Amino acid sequence: MATRKENCIDFVEFPAKSVAGLTRSKRFFAEAFGWSYQDWSHNYADTTSSGLGSGLNADPEHRPSKPLVVIYTSDLDATRARVVTAGGEVTRDIFSFPGGRRFHFKDPSGNELAAWSDK
Repeated sequence: MATRKENCIDFVEFPAKSVAGLTRSKRFFAEAFGWSYQDWSHNYADTTSSGLGSGLNADPEHRPSKPLVVIYTSDLDATRARVVTAGGEVTRDIFSFPGGRRFHFKDPSGNELAAWSDK
Protein backbone atom coordinates (compact mmCIF):
# COMPACT_ATOMS: atom_id res chain seq x y z
CA MET A 1 0.00 0.00 0.00
CA ALA A 2 1.37 3.40 -0.96
CA THR A 3 2.04 5.94 1.75
CA ARG A 4 -0.35 8.83 1.33
CA LYS A 5 0.79 12.37 2.01
CA GLU A 6 -1.66 14.90 3.43
CA ASN A 7 -2.89 17.45 0.83
CA CYS A 8 -0.49 16.14 -1.84
CA ILE A 9 -0.78 15.07 -5.47
CA ASP A 10 1.61 13.81 -8.15
CA PHE A 11 2.76 16.32 -10.79
CA VAL A 12 -0.12 17.62 -12.84
CA GLU A 13 -0.24 20.68 -15.04
CA PHE A 14 -3.35 22.78 -14.67
CA PRO A 15 -4.47 25.16 -17.40
CA ALA A 16 -5.27 28.78 -16.56
CA LYS A 17 -7.35 30.84 -19.00
CA SER A 18 -5.15 33.91 -18.49
CA VAL A 19 -2.23 35.27 -16.47
CA ALA A 20 -4.78 36.81 -14.08
CA GLY A 21 -6.39 33.39 -13.73
CA LEU A 22 -2.99 31.87 -12.98
CA THR A 23 -2.53 34.43 -10.19
CA ARG A 24 -5.97 33.66 -8.74
CA SER A 25 -5.27 29.91 -8.84
CA LYS A 26 -1.91 30.34 -7.09
CA ARG A 27 -3.65 32.29 -4.32
CA PHE A 28 -6.45 29.70 -4.10
CA PHE A 29 -4.09 26.72 -3.70
CA ALA A 30 -1.96 28.62 -1.19
CA GLU A 31 -4.99 29.41 0.96
CA ALA A 32 -6.73 26.04 0.65
CA PHE A 33 -3.72 23.70 0.86
CA GLY A 34 -0.68 25.79 1.91
CA TRP A 35 1.18 25.37 -1.41
CA SER A 36 3.86 27.87 -2.49
CA TYR A 37 4.89 28.53 -6.09
CA GLN A 38 7.98 29.33 -8.13
CA ASP A 39 7.30 31.60 -11.12
CA TRP A 40 9.22 30.58 -14.24
CA SER A 41 7.67 33.19 -16.53
CA HIS A 42 4.65 35.47 -16.51
CA ASN A 43 2.44 32.55 -17.59
CA TYR A 44 3.91 29.51 -15.81
CA ALA A 45 4.49 28.61 -12.17
CA ASP A 46 5.07 25.32 -10.42
CA THR A 47 5.24 23.89 -6.94
CA THR A 48 6.84 20.95 -5.19
CA SER A 49 4.75 21.45 -2.05
CA SER A 50 1.79 19.61 -3.63
CA GLY A 51 3.53 16.22 -3.56
CA LEU A 52 5.82 15.29 -6.43
CA GLY A 53 4.92 18.62 -8.00
CA SER A 54 2.38 20.42 -10.15
CA GLY A 55 2.30 23.37 -12.49
CA LEU A 56 -0.02 26.18 -13.58
CA ASN A 57 0.14 27.01 -17.26
CA ALA A 58 -1.50 30.13 -18.77
CA ASP A 59 0.23 29.90 -22.14
CA PRO A 60 -2.61 29.47 -24.67
CA GLU A 61 -0.25 27.75 -27.13
CA HIS A 62 0.54 24.74 -24.94
CA ARG A 63 -1.65 24.60 -21.82
CA PRO A 64 -3.27 21.20 -21.30
CA SER A 65 -6.96 20.35 -21.37
CA LYS A 66 -8.67 20.29 -17.97
CA PRO A 67 -7.57 17.30 -15.87
CA LEU A 68 -9.28 15.91 -12.80
CA VAL A 69 -6.73 15.59 -10.06
CA VAL A 70 -7.47 13.86 -6.79
CA ILE A 71 -5.87 15.25 -3.62
CA TYR A 72 -5.60 13.10 -0.51
CA THR A 73 -6.68 14.48 2.87
CA SER A 74 -7.16 12.81 6.24
CA ASP A 75 -9.98 15.24 7.17
CA LEU A 76 -12.37 15.61 4.24
CA ASP A 77 -14.83 17.90 6.02
CA ALA A 78 -12.11 20.37 7.07
CA THR A 79 -10.66 20.32 3.55
CA ARG A 80 -14.08 21.05 2.05
CA ALA A 81 -14.47 24.03 4.40
CA ARG A 82 -11.02 25.38 3.45
CA VAL A 83 -11.78 24.99 -0.27
CA VAL A 84 -15.00 27.00 0.08
CA THR A 85 -13.35 29.67 2.26
CA ALA A 86 -10.53 30.06 -0.29
CA GLY A 87 -13.04 30.72 -3.08
CA GLY A 88 -13.55 27.26 -4.54
CA GLU A 89 -16.91 26.05 -5.86
CA VAL A 90 -18.07 22.60 -4.77
CA THR A 91 -19.41 20.86 -7.90
CA ARG A 92 -20.24 17.50 -6.29
CA ASP A 93 -20.67 17.34 -2.53
CA ILE A 94 -19.12 14.68 -0.31
CA PHE A 95 -20.13 11.15 -1.32
CA SER A 96 -18.98 7.64 -0.43
CA PHE A 97 -17.30 5.24 -2.82
CA PRO A 98 -15.50 1.93 -2.29
CA GLY A 99 -12.41 2.83 -0.29
CA GLY A 100 -13.47 6.21 1.09
CA ARG A 101 -15.29 9.46 0.48
CA ARG A 102 -14.64 12.41 -1.79
CA PHE A 103 -15.99 15.66 -3.21
CA HIS A 104 -15.35 17.55 -6.44
CA PHE A 105 -14.69 21.27 -6.71
CA LYS A 106 -13.56 23.95 -9.13
CA ASP A 107 -10.71 26.37 -8.50
CA PRO A 108 -10.96 30.06 -9.57
CA SER A 109 -9.73 29.20 -13.10
CA GLY A 110 -12.48 26.60 -13.55
CA ASN A 111 -10.33 23.46 -13.17
CA GLU A 112 -12.27 20.59 -11.65
CA LEU A 113 -10.46 18.60 -8.98
CA ALA A 114 -11.43 16.19 -6.24
CA ALA A 115 -10.38 15.66 -2.64
CA TRP A 116 -10.71 12.25 -1.04
CA SER A 117 -10.16 10.51 2.26
CA ASP A 118 -10.03 6.89 3.26
CA LYS A 119 -11.66 7.85 6.60
